[in-house]
Amino acid sequence: QVQLVESGGGLVQAGGSLRLSCAASGRTLIWRAMAWFRQAPGKEREFVAAIGWSGGVPYYADSVKGRFSISRDTAKNTVSLQMNSLKPEDTAVYYCAATYGYGSVYVKESYKYWGQGTQVTVSS
Repeated sequence: QVQLVESGGGLVQAGGSLRLSCAASGRTLIWRAMAWFRQAPGKEREFVAAIGWSGGVPYYADSVKGRFSISRDTAKNTVSLQMNSLKPEDTAVYYCAATYGYGSVYVKESYKYWGQGTQVTVSS
């Protein structure tokens, strides 16, 4: 059984920074990609960023390009999301996700494993 555990959420003022981390444990798999999604109250879960596990190629939603940076540590089986210049509209529960299958890295249906989520709140 695979478990994904997020950490690093919290409350920050607009313009501030936070760093989220996600650790994978349990059955070891060769991921194809790991990603971050977010869900604000009353909204659909949306793609934020993903990273290819072998080559480290990053993918970003347009709304976070230039502000967020995703990275991974293959030895520690972790993925991180550095969030800078945060805006109130970034407020959401952020979820870590992982897949070893095929499918677009941009869609949540491609991911089999999910963390429990961590709250990020950006005040204006």
